[in-house]
Amino acid sequence: MTGSVWGIVVAGGLGRRFGAVKQFELLAGRPLHEWAVEGVRSVADGVVLVVPAEYTSDSRLGAVADRVVCGGRTRSDSVRAGLGCVPDETAIVVVHDAVRPLASVALFRAVVDAVSGGADGAVPGLPMSDTVKLVDDGVVRATLDRTTIVRVQTPQAFRAAILRRAHEGSPDATDDAALVEAAGGTVVVVPGEEGNLKITSPEDLALMEWHQTHIHRAEPHRGAAAAAGAAAGAGAGGTGPGFGGTGDGAPAGVVRP
Repeated sequence: MTGSVWGIVVAGGLGRRFGAVKQFELLAGRPLHEWAVEGVRSVADGVVLVVPAEYTSDSRLGAVADRVVCGGRTRSDSVRAGLGCVPDETAIVVVHDAVRPLASVALFRAVVDAVSGGADGAVPGLPMSDTVKLVDDGVVRATLDRTTIVRVQTPQAFRAAILRRAHEGSPDATDDAALVEAAGGTVVVVPGEEGNLKITSPEDLALMEWHQTHIHRAEPHRGAAAAAGAAAGAGAGGTGPGFGGTGDGAPAGVVRP
């Protein structure tokens, strides 16, 4: 498949479960959305950042993404808002959650390569290690075969045309793969990453800080882009609504896996 790749970073949530606008909290001195945008840029020609309405005029966001747009009431609404900013000639669209800041470059490449190879969509998946029960009104109705079940993550990549078609009529789902499946598309699974954690609570963020400090330690020869991004993120941390406080105490030299 030839043609450009664009990414949509979904950062439009209001953080009701977290207690704050979590996508702008700091990880290692950088707002979470910056980590996510950086990851998408490893495979994309342009990035759309979808944010809550009160953040659309923040100049710092415009410096990170190519286009910034207001999100909608649901996640699917926010993705549709992002799709509206993706150029018509785009061949592949990568959708990624801002609250998954540690997806590796290799993972982004894997989902894009799968779509370039012929799939309508590609998602990262992890095997289930726990027994899975189907429950109705507190009563177990069945025990499922966990070998046929995966835990799905982002980034997710899709042929742009089928993703647009899947969003026609404004349907809603917990991820875009479900909409593409419902539209008749073929979605394949690539190996996910245990380190590609999703932040839904302050405890998740604390765990991720620990993960960064102890698992992804400082590397002596970081790229200039990563170093510049870390510096910019530290500067962003102290001003503006919801940008995660001061960033004090962040481990130095943390890099994307």
